[in-house]
This record gives sequence, structure tokens and C-alpha cells, in this order.
Amino acid sequence: MKNTILLLILLIPCSLSLQAQEDLALFDYWKYYSDADNALYKHFSDKAFTHLANRKEQIATLSTKADWEERQRWVKGKLMDLLGPLPEKTPLNAKVTGTIEREDFRVEKVLFESIPGYYVTAGLFIPKNRKGKTPAIIYASGHTSQGFRSDTYQHIIINLVKKGFIVLAFDPVGQGERFQYLDPENGKARFGPTKEHSYPGAQCYLAGYSPTRYFVWDGMRAVDYLLTRPEVDPDRIGMTGRSGGGTQTAYTAAVDDRILAAAPECFITSMEYVLKTIGPQDAEQNLSRMLVEGLDHADLLTVRAPKPTLMLTTTRDFFSIQGARETFAEVKMAYEKLSAKEAIGMVEDDEGHASTKKNREAMYAFFQKNLGLAGDPSDLEVETFKEETLWVTKTGQVATSLQGEETLFSLNKQQIETLQTKLEKQRKQATHIAEVRKKIKTQAGIVLPNGPRKLLFSGRYVKEDYLLEKYMLVGTGDYMLPGALYIPTQNKKDQLVLFLAETGLSERPDTLLHALLQEGYAVLRIDLPGFGALGPGYLKGDAYIDGVSLNQWFAGILVGESVVGLRASDILKWVAAMKNHAGRYQQISAVSIGPLGSELLHAAVVNEDIDQVFLWKPMLSYAAIASNKEYPTSWVYSTIAGALTTYDLPDLMAAVAPRKLWLMNPQLTANEKVSDQVAVSHLAYPNSVFAAQKKSALFKLLIEEQEGLLIKELLNGLKKP
Repeated sequence: MKNTILLLILLIPCSLSLQAQEDLALFDYWKYYSDADNALYKHFSDKAFTHLANRKEQIATLSTKADWEERQRWVKGKLMDLLGPLPEKTPLNAKVTGTIEREDFRVEKVLFESIPGYYVTAGLFIPKNRKGKTPAIIYASGHTSQGFRSDTYQHIIINLVKKGFIVLAFDPVGQGERFQYLDPENGKARFGPTKEHSYPGAQCYLAGYSPTRYFVWDGMRAVDYLLTRPEVDPDRIGMTGRSGGGTQTAYTAAVDDRILAAAPECFITSMEYVLKTIGPQDAEQNLSRMLVEGLDHADLLTVRAPKPTLMLTTTRDFFSIQGARETFAEVKMAYEKLSAKEAIGMVEDDEGHASTKKNREAMYAFFQKNLGLAGDPSDLEVETFKEETLWVTKTGQVATSLQGEETLFSLNKQQIETLQTKLEKQRKQATHIAEVRKKIKTQAGIVLPNGPRKLLFSGRYVKEDYLLEKYMLVGTGDYMLPGALYIPTQNKKDQLVLFLAETGLSERPDTLLHALLQEGYAVLRIDLPGFGALGPGYLKGDAYIDGVSLNQWFAGILVGESVVGLRASDILKWVAAMKNHAGRYQQISAVSIGPLGSELLHAAVVNEDIDQVFLWKPMLSYAAIASNKEYPTSWVYSTIAGALTTYDLPDLMAAVAPRKLWLMNPQLTANEKVSDQVAVSHLAYPNSVFAAQKKSALFKLLIEEQEGLLIKELLNGLKKP
């Protein structure tokens, strides 16, 4: 064995009797790097801007009709690839649960299954004075808990009906009567629509796809339902909706050729300006790898040409009007090249995120013209219904009215189970570990250090029992990594501990750090992107759940990167730097506490310089997170979108063999210690790999109530590499 040890510790700190006057806020001193807390989001955004710039260069080369037709074919195929595979078409099992009569129209309360057991609640508004087959419009609601029953949306729907259109207005999942997370005591929604979308949506990403799939599928099945109605002209179908409904309209109309005319409202802009303003929005708005694959909002519209399309915008919307204008210029150019100049339009009004009278009247006129139903486009004062009057189900919620209801979570859990079955088969192949080693760099986006890196020395404190030296190191992206090196002056060993506290260097360290210093280990604490001095940054977003911005995590998904991969890359940079620091630190051992064990495992698998790995309170698997309806949001940053299509954490644990790997008090969810039986079941695969290599003694599971005993065990384990 080598005679020196580098101990890597990822740890959430408690109290320790180290001097409080130590100033570790390095970026207050290095003013040039004072924006460091935004490192994570800006790293992903910079990657996005590069991809978007490449896309603009490609668009600039399109000069003929044939060029744009080829682009359309490519975009359509790419959209279907990123969305799919779409679910199988099954019987809608549609039924009308009630009817409301008004003088000039009636409302049928409709329930259908877009997927077996996945119920869609809707209202079919049918004008009474119509002749023959009638054009129909699908209305997709924005993010409101009432769904299409909102007075704002009812106003538009009823105006369209009074102008002679049939309107099918449906509830997106997580809205109206389709809430998935209800308070068991009162049966009411626990969360708002954006959390209803993003909380289970994050789990969908783990399975390798965006929840956009299910939102688009509901829209496509809405078209299917309209085609079963004898009143509807199948050749004159339109779709519109505002905000989240604009998202659903844009995506659905881009892939469903049966939608003749589309008018997305208060959504279309450009991803450049989304990233520079509000940041990525809730889950269904973000296709996995959308930007790295070369797509932007404009593609959702140009792919429709020559079909009529209208952008409805406002100048003070949080969806940037500048982005909308630039997108319209590109889409207009495409329509002109495709001989459909008159089929594309944009209207804007001076308002915030709202449906204004000017925009409503422009939308009415657009559908009247393009769906062949002449009339007056004037906006009318109308009488709306009370919310409960439009309930399709008895209780106003599918979850409490029907048996066997499917949700985003349950549908995705089926996908996870399928992937786990596939993974179990792969684990029986002798080449599986080698394949995992090859794939995780790409899957996680890990960048190996390219030679030793220069350390910037930033000051020293001299204490009675230790020295404290401050350093900075260039990170994987355009940011600096701060570090604090503690060097004991007593019982000094020629060994180093790299210590990472998730709440930041400025917090007091844990008692484990104190114990390590007393044992004579030097200790290096660092921050990584997303926490400490490098986080969490300004962006919270509309998917800010339990103090965690899923929106920043979504930014990485858009560019095909991950927080885990970025952090693992930075860990490896510190390892390389410390190995060359004074030529002393060569052998590496690692200890993690909490979900950051995921980052540690990734780093250890791609770099065998980490000789021993100790995981304290680790998550047992990504599959456990995706299969738990009430998972801890804070763990999401330590997961990788799409990882479960290739591997899970037990596969990485197995790949650590034949090096030492210990797990202490593992968890399925935060602060939920698992039993020996559950832990052993999850760890069966790595255990078998260690056994096959005759290294069973190096793979150890410890479940212990007393933290002090675990610390003692850990320190003993470190002495026996």
C-alpha cells in the first residue's frame, strides 16, 4: 500500500470547537469572482448559449424552400424522438356524466381515458345554432387550480362558442379535477399546478424522458375524442391556450397534423431569453436535451408550415417579448420560403401575463378566417359558470370519485419497473460493469482533469492545534472552487482529508472533522456548484419546492449535463491538485454523508485513485427515489436524468470493487433509516460482485443508532485500507 492517504469527505456540518473568527468567505476577497453563487445556473446557461448560437448558424444557411422542408422533416423527427415513444392508442372509454343547457349552447361534461385509468376531465361546449359539420377548437388551460373553469378561460371559451365554434376544454393533469396530491383530511389540493407538474416530472426525467410526453398525449387524445363526435368537422380543428396552455398548444400542434390552426398565447419566446430572464419553467416545458439537440421555440411553429399559426403575446409578459419578436422573425422567414407568408401572424398588446381584449379578438378572427366560420370577432360580455357547476366527477376530483386512477407518478413508476427489470438482466452479463464504466462519463457529463491545476493561495491562520490555509482552484466551468486546508500540528500524519460541507465553508464543521484532526489527518474543505459560496444562486423559479430550485436542475437537462457530473468533475480536479500539492498526497480514500454519495461514487468509478469509499447515510438507489411518491426534493440534485436507462447507484457500488466500500445507515428517503433486510435487498448486486472477486470483506453494511459508534467504526476502517 502507498504510505499516504487522501480522505474525501462530503458532509453536512454540525458544531465543532474550531475558532469562529476564521473568515472562509473567499469571494469577498476575490471581488472578480463575487458572482460565484450563480456558478451552477450560469454554467448550464453558458452551455445553452453555445448550443443556441450553433443553431442560429444552421438556420442562417437555410435559403430555399427545399432547405426548410428538410429542416421541417428533421425537426418533426427530433421532436418525436425526444417525446417518445408515445403511449399506445387504447379505447378512450369516453362518457358524458352530465349536461348543462344554456339558451344558445349546451355543455356536456366529458370523461375519457387518454391512457387506461388515466382520466381526462373536460367540457364540450356545443353551439345550438349550427349547420352541418362544425369547426372545433381545443382549449388547453394555463396553470390554474380550477383548470378550464377559471373565469378567465371560461370567458374565452364561451366567446368562441357564441361565435359558432365547438370547444373542447380539458383539464391538464395536476389542475381542475386531476390533482394528484390531495390532503387526505379535506380532499383538497396540497400543492399548486406547477408543483403538481414538476414534482412527479422530475421522476420522469430519471426514467429518461420529459413529462411533456403525457401533456402532449392528452392533447392528441382530445383530438381523437373530437373525431368521434358527429357534429365536428375533422378537417377544421384548431387549438389554443394561454401560459401552460400555450405550452401544450405549441407542442401538441407541432406533432399532431390534424390540428389545422394553432394560436399559443403567452408562451412562445426563445430559450436564450428564457434563460436570461425567468429561467427554465416547470417540467413539461423542458424536453430532455432539447437545446443540445438543436431545438428552440421557433421550431415548434416552423414545423407546422404551411398550417395557419398565430402568436399571441404581451410586451410585459415574463415570457420575454424580445424573444417572441426574434422568434417570429425566424418563423416568418420560414413561412415565406415555404410559400405560406399569409399563414403566420403575431399580435402583441401592452400588458403583463394576461389575455387582453385586443389579443382575444385577434384570436377569434384568426380562427374565423382559418377554420372557415365567418362572423364578428368582437369580444362579448358573457355569463360564466360556477366552478362546481362544471364538475365532471361527483366530488370534483378524479382521485376521490373513481377507482384505479393513474397519475404521472404511477405511470412513471411502471416505466421505472420496466427499466429495473431490464437492468437486472444486464447485470447477469459479464461485461456489464465494463459497460457502466464506459457510459457513465457521457451519461453524467463527467470531465476528467487535464493535468495538475494551479492552486491560488489566499491566506493563512495560525492556531494552537492546526494551521488553516485558504486556496482557490479553477473549476470545470468558468468559475473558481474555494477550499480551506486544515493542517494539524499534533499527532501529524502524512495524510489528507478532503472535506466538503454542503451548507458551505462559512458554517461550523462537524464533530467528525474534529475527530479526524485529532487523529492527525490534514483536512481540506471545499464548496461545489450549487451550495456554499457557489450556490444556490438567484434563480428559484416556478418549481421551487421545499427550498430547492428544480428549475436549475432542469437547465442541466436541457443541455444534456447534470449537477452530479459537474460536481464529480470538480471533485476530481481537487484530487488531482492535492496529489501534486507539495508532492505528498497520493493515495485516496473517500467518505460521503447523505445524497452527495452519488457524486462521490461517480468520481470514484471514473478515477481509481480513490482507493476506499465510505458512504454515510447514502441514498440506496435512484429507482427508490423515482418509486417513492413522497421523495425528498433536496436529493434531486444528486440524481441524473436518464441514468436509469443505463445504470443505478448499486451498479456504481459494484464498479468500485475490488476497492473498499462501506455503507453506513443508508436511506431510501431523507431521514428514513432502512432495515437490514431492505438494505441487503438493494445491495444484492454489488455484494455479489465483491464476492465474485473474493473481496467480500471490503464490502460492508453498518446500521447503527449511535453516531459516535459509527465514527469510531469509520476511523478504524480507514486504518485498514
